[in-house]
Amino acid sequence: MKKIAFILSAFFLLSAMKTNTNSTKLTTPFQEGEWFKFRIHYGMMTAGYATLAVNKENYKQKKVYHVIGKGTTNGMAKVFFKVDDRYESYFDRKTVKPYRFIRKIDEGGYTKDTEITFNHIANFATVKDKKNNKTSVTAISNNVQDMISAFYYLRSKDISTMDIGETIAMDMFFDNENYGFKMKYLGRETIKTKFGKIKTLKFRPYVQSGRVFKAKESLTVWVSDDANKIPLRIKADLAVGSLKADLDSFKGLKHSFKVSTK
Repeated sequence: MKKIAFILSAFFLLSAMKTNTNSTKLTTPFQEGEWFKFRIHYGMMTAGYATLAVNKENYKQKKVYHVIGKGTTNGMAKVFFKVDDRYESYFDRKTVKPYRFIRKIDEGGYTKDTEITFNHIANFATVKDKKNNKTSVTAISNNVQDMISAFYYLRSKDISTMDIGETIAMDMFFDNENYGFKMKYLGRETIKTKFGKIKTLKFRPYVQSGRVFKAKESLTVWVSDDANKIPLRIKADLAVGSLKADLDSFKGLKHSFKVSTK
């Protein structure tokens, strides 16, 4: 059941790694009120759900989007291994740069309660570990994102010129460390969903093989090939079996969402 907790914790990050970072043009394809719900499952069995909700707020006299992400186990999975994760990000409405990130999780009794504030002028992040009453400061890159703001930043980028097989990268700050991620663009594919057939863009992030994943290319991400750039599906080939996350419901989209029932 710890694998379910891993997928719930990593879901928001894994759905986001997709763009040509050389482009500086941002066009936000989302708006206040956008809401996604994803079903995490082994085959037909539902193991949990993850949600993302977009709100408008002011943070320290800055106009921001405040996004709340939640992940929970469900049914029998909750009986054997309870997961209750909450992630929050406050990021600039124009640049999508993160100002504040909150991670509060409980995964089978393993807990974390951290808050990160970003200083993009001096390029450092302050991490407050509330559980252990510790504070630390770490240097960051100019374009660093947290694991929630990354999703919305990358959705805002122009990915129309990407070539099949192209490897792309991104800077991420998580917990108290800087991470460099790589992902390969696999091309276009039409997939079947509960809403109908949807045209998608397919990506494969590189992960560390070992106890959780079979190999470095064990994750696959499908994103809607339209103005919304919705993450529709994530598949993880694990050391034992596989796990999937599928879009289960949504509302508040900025653009129309086209599907085919044929």
